[in-house]
Amino acid sequence: MRIFAASLATETNTFAPIPTDRAAFAPQYFPPGQHPATPTLCSAPIVVARRLGREDGHTVIEGSSAWAEPAGIVGRTTYEELRDEILGQLRAALPLDVVLFGLHGCMVAHGYDDCEGDLLSRARAIAPDAVIGAELDLHAHLTDAMVANSDFLVAFKEFPHTDFLARAEDLAALCLAKAAGAISPVACVFDLRHIGGYMTGREPGRSFVDRLVAQEGQGGIHSISVIHGFQAADVHDVGSKVLVYTDDRATGAALAEALGRELLSWGGSGVPAHLKTAAAVADAIATPGRPVVLADRWDNPGGGVAGDSTFLIAELLKHPDIPAAAGALWDPQAVAFCIAADPGAVLPLRFGGKAASTSGQPIDAVVTVRATTADLLIPFEQSTVSLGAAAAISIGTLDVVLASGRAQTFSPAVFTNLGIDLAAKKIVVVKSSNHFFAAFAPIAAKITYVDCGGPYPPDPAKIPYTKVRRPISPLDANPWLYPRNA
Repeated sequence: MRIFAASLATETNTFAPIPTDRAAFAPQYFPPGQHPATPTLCSAPIVVARRLGREDGHTVIEGSSAWAEPAGIVGRTTYEELRDEILGQLRAALPLDVVLFGLHGCMVAHGYDDCEGDLLSRARAIAPDAVIGAELDLHAHLTDAMVANSDFLVAFKEFPHTDFLARAEDLAALCLAKAAGAISPVACVFDLRHIGGYMTGREPGRSFVDRLVAQEGQGGIHSISVIHGFQAADVHDVGSKVLVYTDDRATGAALAEALGRELLSWGGSGVPAHLKTAAAVADAIATPGRPVVLADRWDNPGGGVAGDSTFLIAELLKHPDIPAAAGALWDPQAVAFCIAADPGAVLPLRFGGKAASTSGQPIDAVVTVRATTADLLIPFEQSTVSLGAAAAISIGTLDVVLASGRAQTFSPAVFTNLGIDLAAKKIVVVKSSNHFFAAFAPIAAKITYVDCGGPYPPDPAKIPYTKVRRPISPLDANPWLYPRNA
């Protein structure tokens, strides 16, 4: 078969002050044939297509791949240029049996609230007879246009996202089976009318996801995706939905609704409690063992915000006797100063607290430059993530990693690659919502999620949405008691 594979993805926080332009895509932009052997978070379908070509003899035509770290709204010209580049490659590759896209599911550009739906609808017009499939992040907005213009949408099941390569394999297998005439499923969607989510490394999420995986391939059920949604976006389809592909529409609709109502029954039990800043540090100090990991969840670059807030740093500085580490804070200017000074230098440095009022006050301190690097590379599952030039600084017993690139603290390598021994630290602060979990859990005495108050909007009930379909919880009480708007 002839397979086309390409990727265009970012996660858009429409409330974030950091615009997304073409330069934001540049570090992870690869023309056809130049994508590395390992996937980015959303480009796994390209890697899987290559394997299918090598092992099964399919003809694979690669398109471009572009990924930008989550941030604010994408510039219209940037989106249209990247979209049209891929669509031109798709047109040139015809005829095709299968089209595989690596998307995210919540890209928003000026003039386009549903970039993925726009891309898929245009792809369908170009290749009406091909089987079109796309892999999505579970933090997506599942729109009617996305479902209508694809044969399969397969989302990650795990949060943290440990399964993006496995789900790309699922997507490719389904698309090839349909192209061969072996299956012809229908898509069934259940809208939870709820803005929320859950974590899969803890109960009840762990058992729920294991059950989803066990159900696939049984009784005509081909695929189940739970779309958690991405609350930091003011679009019509923000919120959670369940997508099921089955041989029978009635079966699929019933299963999607049953799973969705089960999720609704959890209330807030899918996410652990979040402590405030001072309480989190006090609790960590009182906890036996080390290190205690504090996740600065709402200053997570993976949610589109800067990752430069200083609230936990300021609190740790009140406890100079407690050995601690924090990172990675986004501050290119401070990194440049440290690199210019060289390791071992002692200098006055202002860092953090730059991007917005919700970032807190900058920290002013006399610091020792412990180590620097031209490119801090860290692992995240099968991928490698760059935080750009970086520096480790010390203020007494507190070590802080500063980075010139915005990315989550996926791995202890953020610290250890710069010579920081986490086993010697009582407290370790990470800038991440949950993707740190798989790598840090084996070394942590305890993991605590912290609510420092921003800048990511942590409480959906207080987010000033203007476009979301209503009624929806928690904006509206008991949304199922009211007529459902289109």
